[in-house]
Amino acid sequence: MLFSVLGTIGAISDGMHYGWTAPVLQVLNNTIPITDTDETWLESIYMCGGIAGLPVTIYLVDKIGRKNSILLSAFISLISWILIGIADRVLYIYIARFLVGLSGDVAFVAAPMYIAEIADKKVRGFLAGFIYIMMLVGILVIYAVAPFVDFYVPSIIGGILVLIQLITFPFMPDSPYYLISKNKEEKAKVQLKKLRACENVEKEFSEIATAVKRQKSERGRPQDLVLSKSNRKAVVIMLVLNAAQHFSSISVMLMNLHEILSYADSSYLSSEVSGILFASLMLIAATVADFIVDKFGRKILLTTSSLLTGLSLLLLAIFFTLKNNGVYVDGISWIPVVAVMVYAVVFKFGLGIIPIVMTAELFPAKVKAMGMTIADFFYVIFALISVELYHWLTKVFSHDVPFYIFAASCFLTALFAQFYIPETKGKTLEEIQFMLKGEPYPHRLSNMKLDKIDGIDIDIKSREITSA
Repeated sequence: MLFSVLGTIGAISDGMHYGWTAPVLQVLNNTIPITDTDETWLESIYMCGGIAGLPVTIYLVDKIGRKNSILLSAFISLISWILIGIADRVLYIYIARFLVGLSGDVAFVAAPMYIAEIADKKVRGFLAGFIYIMMLVGILVIYAVAPFVDFYVPSIIGGILVLIQLITFPFMPDSPYYLISKNKEEKAKVQLKKLRACENVEKEFSEIATAVKRQKSERGRPQDLVLSKSNRKAVVIMLVLNAAQHFSSISVMLMNLHEILSYADSSYLSSEVSGILFASLMLIAATVADFIVDKFGRKILLTTSSLLTGLSLLLLAIFFTLKNNGVYVDGISWIPVVAVMVYAVVFKFGLGIIPIVMTAELFPAKVKAMGMTIADFFYVIFALISVELYHWLTKVFSHDVPFYIFAASCFLTALFAQFYIPETKGKTLEEIQFMLKGEPYPHRLSNMKLDKIDGIDIDIKSREITSA
């Protein structure tokens, strides 16, 4: 667990950057004069940095490894915090926001890969969810601190966090999968012993080596993400899940929470308190989900979360419809507050955490960097689309229309999760690849000498698989 915590502690800093504009732009003018255009671009340039970081990420995670990529990301984030802390003109903040968008892209690919490859299969889901929990901690920190302190204080907090990672993480074990892929078997075995805190790792080491050897033998070209059946299914799953996250309105909520509650004429909570409560509830829900994801599985959490998220958004949409049609809603103006806070809980209970867990599980070693980077690209693109769609729909129609669409998206996601996504709980990364291909896993057939199942010849003794 310690390795996973130190590997993802930089995500607290990334979460602070992600939520930075909401509380800081309200007070930034007191320090640095900015225009309305600056406010818009300071939000957008963060995601532009993420898009620019895609080819960098693909190169780094395979060239210098998952561990070193995490360290490089932390170093870039430190530079960004320094630029923000000393900024006396908005140009410095533009540069910092772009850089941290790039570094965040690297971290949110490298860290899940690192955790998936070092974790025991029994707790892989639990540990893989750490990065989202850390990010939510960061959002809570920036919401709770930034409105009440001087402009440079959050930079000190964020800088200290990434410094801790830069100082401690170099001493952590490297990924055995990565080391074996680079023909460093002896070093990989030593690292695996450190990770498992025991000397007897021969069986697991053999399984990892066999898996890496098989996966390296497969072509690692970009087109193989489409040509290979298992890769194609993994891409479809990640495309839909990343779309589902943003078309369940998470970016809209984080960036427009105050405006949404203001339109609802809800005066039960101030904007500062609403932001803190919203982030706190998301953090609590994600933490609980992370502890039970390996107990109940991915599918049940994802399906349940999608249904409940859709219901909370549907309730919000109905309230706005009533309000827009002249119905007296003052007596029930608490509904939007409750709907939004329920949304914070049920979204992060599954839909907000399962996609990042599954991203690290679905792609084989040879195309994992490309697959996870493309998934990250989908995440950024759908974030931009969902926010732009929200603003356009509210301008052309009203606030109810986008939330009806977001609710419908959640219900469709529940169906997709139930009938298309495989359950990866308790499965090794190698088993998951066979599941995606629709083929039986050889280790599950150890009582058979030789048989033919679904058109596949399986020789258990040699563990060779050939098409019939």
